[in-house]
Amino acid sequence: MSAGEKSAPAPVEAAATDAAALPALRRRITAVLIASQILGGLGVATGIALAAVLAQEVSGTEALSGLAPTATVAGTALLSVPLAALMAARGRRPGLVVAYLIGAVGAGVVVLAAAVGSFPLLLLGMAGFGAASSANLQARFAAADLAEPDRRARAISTVVWATTIGAVLGPNIAAPAGHSVSGLGIPQSAGPFLWAAGVFLVSAVVVAVLLRPDPLLTARALAPAGEDSREGRSLRAGVRAVRESPRARLALLTVTVAHTAMVSIMSMTPVALSHHGAGIELIGLVISGHIAGMYAFSPVMGRLSDRFGRLTVIGLAVGLLSCAALLAGTAGASHGRTAAGLFLLGLGWSAGLVSGSALLTDSVPGPARAAVQGLSDLTMNAAAGVGGVAAGLIVSQASYGWLNAIGAGLLLPLAALAVLRAVRPRPVPPRAVPPHPVRPGD
Repeated sequence: MSAGEKSAPAPVEAAATDAAALPALRRRITAVLIASQILGGLGVATGIALAAVLAQEVSGTEALSGLAPTATVAGTALLSVPLAALMAARGRRPGLVVAYLIGAVGAGVVVLAAAVGSFPLLLLGMAGFGAASSANLQARFAAADLAEPDRRARAISTVVWATTIGAVLGPNIAAPAGHSVSGLGIPQSAGPFLWAAGVFLVSAVVVAVLLRPDPLLTARALAPAGEDSREGRSLRAGVRAVRESPRARLALLTVTVAHTAMVSIMSMTPVALSHHGAGIELIGLVISGHIAGMYAFSPVMGRLSDRFGRLTVIGLAVGLLSCAALLAGTAGASHGRTAAGLFLLGLGWSAGLVSGSALLTDSVPGPARAAVQGLSDLTMNAAAGVGGVAAGLIVSQASYGWLNAIGAGLLLPLAALAVLRAVRPRPVPPRAVPPHPVRPGD
């Protein structure tokens, strides 16, 4: 086979380049991504529900229980870049399949660690488990690959919304999953991870079989001649694309700050509630409302972002997150006020993630998008991991109120940069077509 033949698009991708077939193709790919998100979200939520409990049982101390979810966040961050590099080279399908397979292996290692009582092995498994979260995050960008520019945020938000189903169902099947391993020599708290491994394997099969043609490779096949180059797909090219685009930098800051503020405040809310006499049922209800705010209203954020512009919804995210910090930070013994704050925290995260992800995709060249998107997930998860650790220290040394005040302070540079970008006209080169129609606030 000649070099020219090697570089040609795969027949299945080439066959999908007929513009008339794109609407049906978009719907089918979105349906597959929704299915994988439901499954992936179910697996992640099922396992993570008892991660801290399992870590306490294996380590023998409550002080180390928080390291299990931290290891998952670290794994998600560290695996984002190599998975994005694989997608940039081979397409979305291989990257998502490999991510779910790593997640399944990680979940299996967690079960093994629980059976033999090895805490270091448990942390290693939790890091691998984080690959499934990376797959769920990357799926939102796969939805944007073939989306029309003025519907890109809606495509992203639809896939984010699908996570709601798995995130709500997951914790509710953790108990049956635990009971299912009774008599197998495995702690019941490891049962959810055994189920998660199976769910991730099913997710990998669904993506491998049904995500055809590959959305990223199809988008490249549809790109005008000369606008896609292998040189532009590297991580270095992605870093350069972000550095050269003020709007890409704003987008990266948006998803990072929104995610860090959300994780930091949310992770310590159960502790604050318990200090004010809340029981486990009430804590679970507050967190459920928070998760609903994160995912259930993401289609609304997508429509607002496409209709009124990315910068407008970034401003909305700043406002929602600020109100959330104010309500939760001053709630004291008022559980209803804390619940309202956590719900707004989820809404603010949703607004920031959807608008920031859409703006990031809009603002960089097509060849560099996969690398930039992986860089985005690395940055946001690494920052959130640091934020989660710092949150515990802040609450222990100061208070939950101070944590919320610091979280609100993180929003100030984001707000300033968003205002700066809003008042500056967006440059459009004479030969270029705007990534999406320019609207007020965009």
